[in-house]
Amino acid sequence: MSDTAKPAPLFDKLALIGIGLIGSSIALRARRDGLVRSVVAATRSQKTADTANRIGVVDHCGTDLAAAVKDADLVIICTPVGACGEAMKTIAPAMKPGAIVSEVGSVKQAVIRDMRPHVPAGVHFVPAHPIAGTEHSGPEAGFPTLFDGRWCILTPLEGTDQGAVDRLAAFWTACGSMVEFMAPDWHDMVLGIVSHLPHLIAYTIVGTADDMAGERRSEVIKFAAGGFRDFTRIAASDPTMWRDVFLNNREAVLEILGRFQEDLFSLQRAIRWGEGDKLFELFTRTRDIRRALIDMKQA
Repeated sequence: MSDTAKPAPLFDKLALIGIGLIGSSIALRARRDGLVRSVVAATRSQKTADTANRIGVVDHCGTDLAAAVKDADLVIICTPVGACGEAMKTIAPAMKPGAIVSEVGSVKQAVIRDMRPHVPAGVHFVPAHPIAGTEHSGPEAGFPTLFDGRWCILTPLEGTDQGAVDRLAAFWTACGSMVEFMAPDWHDMVLGIVSHLPHLIAYTIVGTADDMAGERRSEVIKFAAGGFRDFTRIAASDPTMWRDVFLNNREAVLEILGRFQEDLFSLQRAIRWGEGDKLFELFTRTRDIRRALIDMKQA
């Protein structure tokens, strides 16, 4: 083999159920680096399938989910988390023994609950969550470097074939991700803190600003400073995906939201009573967290 030759593919056929930002980015990376021999996709929307075929993000995209997974040795469900169970039920009869089925949802316990009963005997179920994304959606939003230097969390279930887990970990590593393992319940709590709550806050702040602006809405938008612009970027994320996230990680989000409300009341008191030392202490601590993220190249 020459120095420039690509290594052998990790999988023969990759099937993607759903072809939005994450699915199209997986396809582009897998094809670019020869991680698989072929990539097909399926989506419920004919319009989305037509777009995927037009831009050539996969070898073929159709609307028959079961047909797409035939003979696939890796299947990744890239739908909103609320649709994962139904997707698994639909494709189950067509999956071949020995195949690996995974998904990319930012909620694990609910997805496992919904998918697991439909996974056929002999098929290896390895849940996963690549922590990467943008506010854009659809097959045209994908790009092959989306996962570079980002974490991908695997939450394998007890008794899962270790060889299947290792193969999926190798796939995500080849996609550019740093792979970590977590228990599903701990994953949901951690992501509730670092992802779900910030999105909930962003949606609320942008909505509140819009409600208060009234006739001056155009001025609010015109003079929006960096902080507000950052919130609008987060709040522009896919509505279906985030609706499903909050409904399916309800317990963790409500627990974290309760703690956040307590901290917010404490901050409110500090401002009301002019407690500058408390404000300075908080702002110093949070600045250090930002610096730590930069040091870890996660900013």
